[in-house]
Amino acid sequence: MSEINLVSAEFTSETSPVLTAEPESIRLDPKQTALIVVDMQNAYSTLGGYLDLAGFDVSTTQPVIEKIQQAIKTAHQAGIQVIFFKNGWDDQYVEAGGAGSPNFHKSNALKTMRKRPELQGTLLAKGGWDYELIDQLTPQPQDIVIPKPRYSGFFNTQFDSILRAQGIRNLVFTGIATNVCVESTLRDGFFLEYFGVLLDDACYQAGPSSAHDATLFNVKTFFGWVSNTQNFVETFHS
Repeated sequence: MSEINLVSAEFTSETSPVLTAEPESIRLDPKQTALIVVDMQNAYSTLGGYLDLAGFDVSTTQPVIEKIQQAIKTAHQAGIQVIFFKNGWDDQYVEAGGAGSPNFHKSNALKTMRKRPELQGTLLAKGGWDYELIDQLTPQPQDIVIPKPRYSGFFNTQFDSILRAQGIRNLVFTGIATNVCVESTLRDGFFLEYFGVLLDDACYQAGPSSAHDATLFNVKTFFGWVSNTQNFVETFHS
């Protein structure tokens, strides 16, 4: 299998680990790499959370949570920065944009609350249970947690500045949902000159499997690389 060698671009060294991926392997310096954990909140992965209340199946999230736990453990051991995202808004939903924003019309959380007024102020509202990260994925002191008001982690956040300040150019993605917040952030990273890798078994798709597969195709073909948790662990575990 061919390999993307980033040495010529001075993004890594010849001794950096090589991650087996598609469409080709990629050499990643741990100091220039971050593990991104996207929206692993009660809202998206727990019974009684927003996705469940909106009618999506969250019964199969546990295997993905276990894969993310493995990836985080390996990242900590390897000195890879771990960054958690939390998606949501203030409890009055001013940050959601109002009727003048397409987010108001497309967000399933906002639509669910309009259909069920008794839920108003509970779904993805900062300070509430729905908004918080799941108990199985508690950030450690060295981890970074970034709130985000839209699908992409780059939109109206300090994400880009944090990455550039630490010299991070490689982003390894896990989380929910593969075809929405994960893909949106990876795509935006591509346009900002970041190298994006998606761990396919550490990303949850709350819709048809074809949507997950379409994202894998898009990433492999146009926006980055696709690998899995076992490859990540074997590459960076020492």
